Amino acid sequence: MAQKQYNVTGMSCEHCAASIREEVSEVAGVSQVVVDVAAKSVTVHGTDLDDGRLRAAIVEAGYGIADTVAA
Repeated sequence: MAQKQYNVTGMSCEHCAASIREEVSEVAGVSQVVVDVAAKSVTVHGTDLDDGRLRAAIVEAGYGIADTVAA
């Protein structure tokens, strides 16, 4: 199973986390989305994860991406 992790900007509460989880969960291949509000990170687990689509889902939820911390 693959894993990708992102530093997310603009995330400050559990509502933010829920929005991100909802959008990212809809991307093909995603099996789990773990959002850590305190660390401002999103970790995505799944198969054949498409970095561009994951980034687009985070942006669609209304947040930015500072950088990728793990691939």
